[in-house]
Amino acid sequence: MTGIWGHPLFHLGLIIRLTCMGLLIPSAVQQWYGPFFLQSVTAPSLDPWTSYLAVGGDPRAFPYGYAMWFLFLPLTFLGHAAGLAIAHSYGMTLLLVDIGMLLALKRLIEGNDHLLLKVYWLSPVVLFATYWLGLNDLIPILLLIIGILELRDGTPQWAGVFMALAVSAKLSMILAVPFVLIYLHQNKRLKTSFLPFVLPLTVAMAALQLPYLHSPGGRAMLLGNPELLKIYDLAISFGGGLQIYILPLTYLLVLFTVWRVRRMSFELLLFLLGVAFLLVLLLTPASPGWFMWVIPFLVLYQAKSGQMTIALVAGFSLLYVGLSGIVAPTPIFTFDSWLSALRAMDWPQPAAYVLSLWQTLLFAAGIILAVRMLQEGVHSNEYFRLSRRPFIIGIAGDSGVGKDTLASSIVGLFGQHSVVHVSGDDYHLWDRRKPMWQVMTHLNPHANDLSRFAQDIISLANGHPALARHYDHRTGVMSKPALVQSNDFIVVSGLHALYLPILRSLYDLKIFIDMDEGLRRQLKLNRDVRQRGHHRSHVLATIERREADAQKYIRPQAGEADLVISIRPTHPDHVGEVDGHSKLRLSVLARQGMYYEDLLRVLIGVCGLHVEVAQERPSGEIELSIEGEVEAEDMAFAAGKLMPQLKELLDTIPQWYSGIRGLTQLIVLTHVTQSLRARLI
Repeated sequence: MTGIWGHPLFHLGLIIRLTCMGLLIPSAVQQWYGPFFLQSVTAPSLDPWTSYLAVGGDPRAFPYGYAMWFLFLPLTFLGHAAGLAIAHSYGMTLLLVDIGMLLALKRLIEGNDHLLLKVYWLSPVVLFATYWLGLNDLIPILLLIIGILELRDGTPQWAGVFMALAVSAKLSMILAVPFVLIYLHQNKRLKTSFLPFVLPLTVAMAALQLPYLHSPGGRAMLLGNPELLKIYDLAISFGGGLQIYILPLTYLLVLFTVWRVRRMSFELLLFLLGVAFLLVLLLTPASPGWFMWVIPFLVLYQAKSGQMTIALVAGFSLLYVGLSGIVAPTPIFTFDSWLSALRAMDWPQPAAYVLSLWQTLLFAAGIILAVRMLQEGVHSNEYFRLSRRPFIIGIAGDSGVGKDTLASSIVGLFGQHSVVHVSGDDYHLWDRRKPMWQVMTHLNPHANDLSRFAQDIISLANGHPALARHYDHRTGVMSKPALVQSNDFIVVSGLHALYLPILRSLYDLKIFIDMDEGLRRQLKLNRDVRQRGHHRSHVLATIERREADAQKYIRPQAGEADLVISIRPTHPDHVGEVDGHSKLRLSVLARQGMYYEDLLRVLIGVCGLHVEVAQERPSGEIELSIEGEVEAEDMAFAAGKLMPQLKELLDTIPQWYSGIRGLTQLIVLTHVTQSLRARLI
């Protein structure tokens, strides 16, 4: 935090704020907030709204709930006891909230303090709305941002509480709640957070809103607030005295669009909230304070974009300040000076068409920002790329090389809720009880229903279910057909997963697993005898009988793979002693190329592995050789370093493995990232 506190831009922004607080009394504070809080501290009551109206107070003074009132009370009481003006206590509260927003945005945008100070701490909108006009819209939007951060950090209960506080502070914040509900409901990895979010949200909203709505003064201030009626100002006549209100219609259409997106990343959620609040500003004669609602989202957008975006937001901000400076009331100066005299002068107002033109420019800038935010938010997040169609991984290889193990490892990363696994073994034409089992091996394509195999994968790729059987390796019998639903990821593993051209064209990533033959035989023997209950002599005979078909049909598929993973013993003489703790060497041939420089740095620097670039070809093919021991925790850390943007696609607690299995997970994940990026090219 010392990076922010000691930064010259922070000092500059703080000086501007303190100067405004010392020299200005905003009109809103003098007319509304100051008298309301003076009544609250001189005649304390749990129903401050009714108490204030009972002494002839302005019904427009404080149309906000308990959360807003409670936040201002501590410094108001302390300041009043110390003899400070209510305006100064009010300003100090806003300053603390302002610093709180700076810290919240620092949590949201890590590692770019200079940009954060430039686009938020020195934002003309923040300085003008909060310190020149004295408006308090910073408070509800801060509570909303904290709630969203709690959601990101895996504490949905607190997220619900803070969002209820935001709605209590300003009813308009309820516009954000449906977006969050859709985000949780449509995100498979977060569905378990739906109820832990909704229940505290509901309880906290009831606890805060019901007493407020039960207050006669609270109801009078809320329902009598002219700001509420602004949503009806922009309308199209429908004839017969009926009108279509543009803002509610637009909001509902945006919600429907969000629902149709189906898969929403955290970043996309923020961008969509920013767009929704921007549309509220643009489609109503918005109060100057409402522009604070979009500031956190514009800050995030600027952090994710370039200088052009920063310039566009700066232009939007200056247009806002210029227009609001003309139409909004000027604050009172706390000293007798020529500024006070200038304020008292009867200045000519610009012609109506000038203000309208200014409003048009502001509207145009806002629309451009909304469109750009939507485009960048949707097209840059992994979930949108995935929502076009499922991501399909094909895994081929000889019997016993670890195809299903790799498929299971992928399921462990993305979660069973997001992955459907299709095994080629389920498409054998006959089981072990049939005579043909002894005549033709299953390595022969003609011993498998590859046509049905392809049809089912095509159905799943198009989002449709498939009716498939399951082959039980222990009993050698096929199950009854069952419905298999499509999912975000489809993992296809099998002897012939890369055999058919039509299947290869469907895959986003094609993998072939190769293994040292002596090692493969030993591992297959261990698996089939210990796990599947076969006799050792039967397994050895089967291996010999299948060799010709493996040479003819299986191993040539390696030439079709994007990624060839070869597993070799570090010491070939020790193959017969292979067990779960034996040292193995991993060779990786990447035909489509990959960002291996970053991968090398992580594998060597973070995981302490010995890595060699065995071959780097002009075509982009790269071959790596990797040796060493690595723990699951190292794999998880390495993935976070290499692919932080992929976090939201993984399960809430991804299952990483140690050793070769974990290395294979990491390498496959780098290729998944690369393929997802290629979807937008």
